[in-house]
Amino acid sequence: MTTELLPPAEQKLVRGLGLLDSTMLVAGSMIGSGIFIVSSIIARQVGAPGWLLVVWLVTGALTLIGALSYGELAAMMPKAGGQYVYLREAFSPLWGFLYGWTLFLVIQTGTIAAVAVGFARYMGVLVPWVSESNYIVQPIRFSGYALSLSTAQFVGLALIAFLTFMNTRGLQIGKIVQNIFTTAKTGALIALIVLGIVVGLKSGAGAANFSDLWTVRGDLQEVGKGLTAVAAFGLFVGICVAQTNSLFSADAWNNITFTAGEVINPRRNVPLSLALGTILVITLYLLANVAYLAALPFGAIQNAPSDRVASETANVIFPGLGATIMAVAIMVSTFGCNNGLILSGARAYFAMARDGLFFRAVGRLNKNHVPGWALVVQGIWAGVLVLPRTVKTDAAGAVTGYGNLYGNLLDYVISAALIFYILTIAGIFMLRRKQPDAERPYKAFGYPIVPVLYIIGASVILAVLFIYQTATTWPGLIIVLTGVPIYFLWSKSADRKIDNVT
Repeated sequence: MTTELLPPAEQKLVRGLGLLDSTMLVAGSMIGSGIFIVSSIIARQVGAPGWLLVVWLVTGALTLIGALSYGELAAMMPKAGGQYVYLREAFSPLWGFLYGWTLFLVIQTGTIAAVAVGFARYMGVLVPWVSESNYIVQPIRFSGYALSLSTAQFVGLALIAFLTFMNTRGLQIGKIVQNIFTTAKTGALIALIVLGIVVGLKSGAGAANFSDLWTVRGDLQEVGKGLTAVAAFGLFVGICVAQTNSLFSADAWNNITFTAGEVINPRRNVPLSLALGTILVITLYLLANVAYLAALPFGAIQNAPSDRVASETANVIFPGLGATIMAVAIMVSTFGCNNGLILSGARAYFAMARDGLFFRAVGRLNKNHVPGWALVVQGIWAGVLVLPRTVKTDAAGAVTGYGNLYGNLLDYVISAALIFYILTIAGIFMLRRKQPDAERPYKAFGYPIVPVLYIIGASVILAVLFIYQTATTWPGLIIVLTGVPIYFLWSKSADRKIDNVT
């Protein structure tokens, strides 16, 4: 079997993303629904207003250091595929493939599924017909799992299909959608912050939060067996465990690297957009938490219904209308987030296929100069992940409800994603040794100290997760390792490598 090169017209990616577009892609992919929810969970894990802010400061520092460090690799290798390419060049094709495999299997597609169903859940606030308990196809059980099609799942599938189709029509359409929705949701988040702080200061609802930042109180969540934030060591573990929520909410900043082959002047604009987009989002996230603390007593943050702390804050600002206003804002946010995830993720699989490490058709561009088959395959798998449910039962074995399998899978791979971030930043050191004369238009900020700080900090968090959150970390490692035999099967069947398209 031989692999035919594509006609020149089809091989060419169009460089149509400027600095503003790239920055909007970074920011838009990061801001989904997490910032509107996870602070409630974190508040239960760390137990004090000051420690809530510390969690977000740690997340901000790690994310910003990561983005500034990735800038060196992005400027050095401005190719489609981004992080997949960096790991391939720094270590080996196997490490690049394991990242791409995990990205396709769960990280990107699972996030797309989660964000799509999140969009549907908030649509349900406006349109009650859309609900996870309103079934088109009733759950069909298989032991501890089930398959179903609720109206919320249907809307999630429709959103994935619509955004996938739209992105197959060309980069220009996806770019316009991204810019519009990122601008809208950034404006909505700024409005929530400003109004939350102003109204909170006037009412004095959160005064106790700032007069007593560090006393641990309220309902606390176990962060390990018998460990809570009451004890000093439990607090340390809680801060580390809480990173799974805050880092996930601030994730996807690296997605711009997947699209580097379509960025104008990528050696300048990709590193710059990484810095600008990340600084913008992290600043907004920190200020959003200040707004929550100004507008709500800490107990109200810890016990927000369904963890919707932003909706509770909006209810303080607009009594009786908060849930509706936040539902619209989060629908806008998740729509734009999913567009960015869908647009960028497909470029990673495209690069893998060009190396002979994924389905051959995925390495082709359509007539609109975008990886159409990569988008379709990604959309199909993300849609598949929407359908399986986990079954919740009581002590007697009676069904009490249904969860979403993609939620479990994402819990499993959060630690795995952190491993790949650590490896990629370690790749900066490896490539400085392996390719000392390579052109580096931008060099990692504070090298070598700042990248080392990231590796140390992220490794400590990772170690805590593997020790105290074993139920979700070790399965993630297994998911990554399933890619090892797949890699050897794929690399053996490929007759020759197709050069990457830049």
